[in-house]
Amino acid sequence: MSTSGVGTVVRQARDLLRWCSPLRTELWASRLAAGLEPDEVEPFLRELRENGGTEARLALAALAAVHPGPGAARTGPRPGVPAVSGQGEEGEGEADLARQAEEAYAAAGEGVAETLPGWVRRMGRVVCEGGWYGPADPYGEQVLVALSFRYENGKEPHLLVVAVDQPNGGLAVDAVVEEVKFLDDLGLEPADPGVAAGRVLDAFELGDRVLGAVTADTLDAVRAVALARARSVPGLVRGAADETVAAFRDLPDVPGAAEAFGKLAQFVGDRPLWWSPARVSRFLTSWLPREAVLSDEAVAAMPDVVRAWSRYRGGHPAVLRQVDADTPLLPALMADDSLAGVRKRMTRNQPPDHP
Repeated sequence: MSTSGVGTVVRQARDLLRWCSPLRTELWASRLAAGLEPDEVEPFLRELRENGGTEARLALAALAAVHPGPGAARTGPRPGVPAVSGQGEEGEGEADLARQAEEAYAAAGEGVAETLPGWVRRMGRVVCEGGWYGPADPYGEQVLVALSFRYENGKEPHLLVVAVDQPNGGLAVDAVVEEVKFLDDLGLEPADPGVAAGRVLDAFELGDRVLGAVTADTLDAVRAVALARARSVPGLVRGAADETVAAFRDLPDVPGAAEAFGKLAQFVGDRPLWWSPARVSRFLTSWLPREAVLSDEAVAAMPDVVRAWSRYRGGHPAVLRQVDADTPLLPALMADDSLAGVRKRMTRNQPPDHP
C-alpha cells in the first residue's frame, strides 16, 4: 500500500476514534487486511509505525486484534492433512507468506492498545453466547454456521454467520457479521458453540487448501474477524461429526432396511444435510450400481429407505418425485455388471472367509 493509501487509512481511523466502537473498528481492520497482499504487509505496518499518530496506532491495534498471534493465526492444513488440488511448493510458499503476515500484524500491534482510549482494549475480547447450525436452502446445498458474541462489557452484541458449500466439499463461501436478530430469519437449530466454531475453522481451512475455490466477493472482507471469533470460543471441536444420520429414527420395518440405510449413510458421509434431486439421482442411478454390494433384500428395501430419509430431510416434493422416477430402475442397474466399479468387482470376487 502506498503512502497515499496510509493517508486514507489515517483519515478513516480518525472517524473511528469518534465512533468508539470496537466492533466497527475490527470489521474495518478485517477489510483493510483483505486489501493487502502478504508481501505488502510489512511495508504497510512499517509506514504506520513511522507515522506514530493516534490514528496510525489505532490501525495497528485493530489489525492485531483480528490477527491475534501466531498460535491462533494458523489457517493452513493441520499436521498430517494433505493439501488439495495439487498444492505443491508454490502453494506452501504462499502459505508461509500468509503466516508471516499474520505474525507481523500481531507483533506490530503488541502493546499499542495501551496507548489509546480505553474502548480500544476491548477489541477482540468477546464472549460467545451461542451457536447454531443448519441448511441455508431447501436442499442443503449450503449450510450455515452461526455464533453470537458480546464484548466483555456486554456491549455490541453481534452474530457471525458463515455459509459452507456442500457440493464442493464443505468449504467457506461467504460470511457476514450482523445484528443478533438476523438469526430469527435463518431457521437454524442450536448447536454446541465449540462444535460450531470448529466447523467455521474447518470450512476456512478447506478453502485454503483448495486451489481456485470460488467464493463470494464479500468473504475476504470478513475473513479475519470470522477466524478470530471462531478461535476465541472455548472448547473448540475440530472435525466434528454431523449427528443428522445418527438422529434418524424412521427406518422402515422391512427386510434389508438396515443394510440399505448403511449404504445411504456411507454415501451422504459428512454432508448429510445436502439432499437434492440431483444427489438422490446420483445415489440411485450411479453410486449404488458402481460402488455397493447389496443383498436382494436390501435392493428391494432401498426405495422405502430413501423415501423415509427424504421425508426426514424435509420431504421436498421435487426430491420425492426424483425418488419415484429412479427407484424402478434400481434392480436392473444393480444387476448390470458393466456398471460395477473396480472396488465393487474386487469385493464380489473375494473368496468367503473360512473358520
